[in-house]
Formats: sequence, C-alpha cells, structure tokens
Amino acid sequence: MDLIFGSGAKPAAAGTPAGDLVKDGSAATFAADVIEASLKGPVIVDFWATWCGPCKQLGPMLEKLVREMRGAVRMVKIDVDKEQALAAQLRIQSVPTVYAFKDGRPVDGFTGAQPESQLRAFLQRLTSGGGAGAQPSLDDIIVEAKQLLADGDAETAAAAFQQVLAEDPANAAAMAGLLRSLLVLGDAETVRQMLPHLSPEMLKNAEIAAVKTALDLQEAAAASAGQSADLRRRLAADADDHQARLDLALAYYGAGEAEAAVDELLELFRRDRAWNDEAARKQLLKLFEALGPTHPLTVSSRRRLSALLFS
Repeated sequence: MDLIFGSGAKPAAAGTPAGDLVKDGSAATFAADVIEASLKGPVIVDFWATWCGPCKQLGPMLEKLVREMRGAVRMVKIDVDKEQALAAQLRIQSVPTVYAFKDGRPVDGFTGAQPESQLRAFLQRLTSGGGAGAQPSLDDIIVEAKQLLADGDAETAAAAFQQVLAEDPANAAAMAGLLRSLLVLGDAETVRQMLPHLSPEMLKNAEIAAVKTALDLQEAAAASAGQSADLRRRLAADADDHQARLDLALAYYGAGEAEAAVDELLELFRRDRAWNDEAARKQLLKLFEALGPTHPLTVSSRRRLSALLFS
C-alpha cells in the first residue's frame, strides 16, 4: 500500500493530549498520528461510519482492549464519511475496516465485526512480533461466537462463525451457528436456500438438524401469526378446542414466547395425549430440538412432560 503523506503533515488537532491512547484522526493528522507514531510502537486505525451497526460494536471493544494494553498499542479512529479522500486512498471498500501500522507501514488488518478473542489475538500479534501462539483455536472462536449469540449479538456471532468456515468449510458446529444466527437476524430465506446445498454429513449433524427443525417451526407458526387473540377467545369458549390450542402454541412460538408455547402444548397433552396422532407430544419434541437439549426451558419442560406421561 503506497502512502503519500509527507513529513510536512499538520500536527494533531489542538486539544488532543499527546499521550492519548485513542484519538480521532483525519487526513491532516494521519502522518503524525499513524505513520510517525508507528515508528515508536504499533498503531491501529479503525475506519468506521455513524450509520454502520457493526462499527458500534467493534469500536468500543477495540478501545477497551487498547486501553487495557496501557500504551503497548495506540488507536486512531477515522470517520470515512468525513474523510472520504483518505478512505479512498487507503482503498477502504467497507466498514468497519481496521489496519495495523508498524515502522511506518501497514502490516495487518481485517474487515467486519470480530469476536473479542480475535481482537485480543490481533493486538497481541502486533506487540509480540506476530507469534502464531496468540491465534485462538477455531474451537475457541466457536465457543465465544455461541456466547455472543446467547447474549443477543447475532450479527457479530455470524461474522465469527463465517470466519471459522473460511478456514474450515466442513465445520458443522460453525455452520449450525451461522444458520441459527441468520434465523435470529430474521433471514430465514437465506437459511432455507443454504440447507439444500449442505453435504449429507453436515445434514446429519444434530445442531444443524435442530436449526432445520427451528425453521420448520417458524414456517408452521407463520400460519397462526396475528391470530393469538382470536385463538384465546376460542379457548375461553371451549377449553377442549384442541386445534385452537395447538395453533395458539405455534403462534406463541412464532412471537418468541417459547415458554407460553410449551405451556399450551403440555396442557393439550394433559387433556388428550392421543389427539391428532399425538400432535402435542410431537410438537413439544420439535420445540425441544429447536431450543437445544441443554436449554433451561427444554430441561424443565422435559421433566413436566415426563410427569404427565407417568401420571
């Protein structure tokens, strides 16, 4: 990457303390804040935009890690909308993009959201000479991505799962995580398109089978969407309207109320376990599979189902 900044660049903006570990940058200050500063130690440059969702996750996480390193690395933030010429010169095609500079030149970088373990490894490589030991294993990335998904950050989780798949396309756990992340993000259509192209070995994987079941449940729930109030009225008039109770359970599931869905299915099972070829039990098992065997709702609901089976 050829840079055209000379030693005559303007000094950093007034009011910015020279010792700041994290600062806003511009074309005018780039030579001083990045090129010259990187002669003394690593500098990372975060190219971001106010409209970029992943940037709002990545930027603060990077800042936190940089401050934790107490001066071993510095960070400069560049708003690409304000610095379009600089972004074009550095060939920034999407945000977030992060470049690392050492000895006056770019030495590493990445594009897109990253899990914290990857960011730590990225910074550690800069300060330790790039040793491979700092790189987390693919299993470590999957574990962290699953936690991100559980915490509600499906977008960053999806990026982490995609990173694993880029290195190991046959990794079923990463594929299952990516598919589940897409479902959480509301992109069921992409999941539907991807499933038929997976290998037979992947389709046998329990986590991917669970994603397929979750997709099936979502499609079934779509038919009952928006009907909850009417279904509840039907049940108030006739508590043995089994079809209304089944449809209400699916409507609850589609609305993200899995616990309410389980309650209705268990009540249906209690009232008539044989109805419609054991529909209540079969839907419960599908829901358990979609949630996963270790999900707290699966664990508690299996106990309740067992109690009904042997009552």
